[in-house]
Amino acid sequence: MGIAILIIALVALMGMTLYSLLRGLNAFRQTLDNDDPEAVKALQLQQNRMMWSRIKYQGAAIIVVVIILLFAAPH
Repeated sequence: MGIAILIIALVALMGMTLYSLLRGLNAFRQTLDNDDPEAVKALQLQQNRMMWSRIKYQGAAIIVVVIILLFAAPH
């Protein structure tokens, strides 16, 4: 039962990582099409926020994988 909850958490973290990646890439794409310096700055800040959130979610997913491996290790 505990492993199932960890796997669900892992899938959720992977989804959140993907979402952050796609939002960051979309903000990057929008900076290429935009000529307004203020809008470009706001989009660059959004890219930065999405990068940091992606890093946090990836780190949390790695921690969950380590916990799963610890539970799965033979005793």
